[in-house]
Amino acid sequence: MSFNYIRKIPSSEEIINELPLPKELAKIKEIRDKEIKDAIERKNDKFIVIIGPCSAHNEDAVCDYTSRLARVQEKVKEKIIIIPRVYTNKPRTTGEGYKGMLHQPNPNEKPNILEGLKSIRQMHIRAITESHLTPADEMLYPENYTYLKDVLSYVAIGARSVENQQHRLTVSGMDIPVGMKNPTSGDISVMLNSIYAAQHGHTFLYQGWEVKTSGNPLSHAVLRGAVDRYGTNIPNYHYEDMINIAKEYMERNLSNPTIIVDTNHANSMKKFYEQPRIVKEILYSRKHSSILKDMVRGLMIESYIVEGNQKPNENIYGKSITDPCLGWEDSEKLIYYIAENV
Repeated sequence: MSFNYIRKIPSSEEIINELPLPKELAKIKEIRDKEIKDAIERKNDKFIVIIGPCSAHNEDAVCDYTSRLARVQEKVKEKIIIIPRVYTNKPRTTGEGYKGMLHQPNPNEKPNILEGLKSIRQMHIRAITESHLTPADEMLYPENYTYLKDVLSYVAIGARSVENQQHRLTVSGMDIPVGMKNPTSGDISVMLNSIYAAQHGHTFLYQGWEVKTSGNPLSHAVLRGAVDRYGTNIPNYHYEDMINIAKEYMERNLSNPTIIVDTNHANSMKKFYEQPRIVKEILYSRKHSSILKDMVRGLMIESYIVEGNQKPNENIYGKSITDPCLGWEDSEKLIYYIAENV
């Protein structure tokens, strides 16, 4: 057979019962979820900053980083909602390379999905325990969301997943904000179609059940730049790009029209150190357009303790083993800059 069945994976209910979220943390998440939802629904004026490493591969470093964010959050809480990126799934263009902690709890060892599910849930809970910040993760596999549904305050749908029917329909049953990225081609209509689908209810097959969803009005756009057929990165964070996208967005008559801008990936041409400059340009554009002031309600920033990236076997604490990230000192300064200029 083409499939070799390795082991039966416990249900999400079984894993959650084994590693429960304490009640006091569930209350913290409830409060945080409302604050983030209110920002998307324009019930508060707070700006969202989703920030953290490209991929979370080391629990100690991730929790250290998230605790640092918590100290900064306290200083900027009147202006900014910080959502830590704790991304445990890593899409790979060719299928090669490290696929995230879900696959490999230890990046230098063989994949183990069962241990990966436990490891990522444990890491998320520890990060919330130590920081009282509730995290974001990428939903690379729709069926895996249920293992983290009680700990995540934000979910991203990546550029390679945004046109997938199961991703769209799964988002329609979620009750937290979900950012739908533009595809790698940059086709904005794909992203807007995904948002439309996610905001409406559907009946479909999910985890062995026929389910019916009511739609997720908190789903929204994430701009991450594009790549043309020659492999050239094409940013879409400039003033004219955002204005054109905002107009197309409004023509669709979607709920809570919101844009989050990803400052890395194709927008930075994978030059992580350009992120502060890009952030400054976006904030400048918001000041010169009432449309952008209203619709651009947050940023995604790739950041970690040590700037740059490394190979998995180098074992440098707090340094990315996938895409390069902004270092902590520059990140902290950037968050304060954002708070002063939103």
